[in-house]
Amino acid sequence: MRGDRCEFCDGEMEQRRVLARFRFKEQTVYVESVPAWVCNKCAEQYFDAPVYKHLEEIAQQREHIQKTISFPLAEFEMVTT
Repeated sequence: MRGDRCEFCDGEMEQRRVLARFRFKEQTVYVESVPAWVCNKCAEQYFDAPVYKHLEEIAQQREHIQKTISFPLAEFEMVTT
């Protein structure tokens, strides 16, 4: 993908390691240190086919994942003062 442009904003793509949010069978798995192409303007992430396949394999074995994270979750309609 080097030299390719982002399909959303036409930004330049660069290779990085990212924390990837991966949806699989209606569940979300986060995977650290994933090699990805990232737009330097809008931060859209693209994965090469072998990387995407590996993410699928990780998600299929999610019952073996030992580390979990938690975060606050708010409702959009939440009243703010």
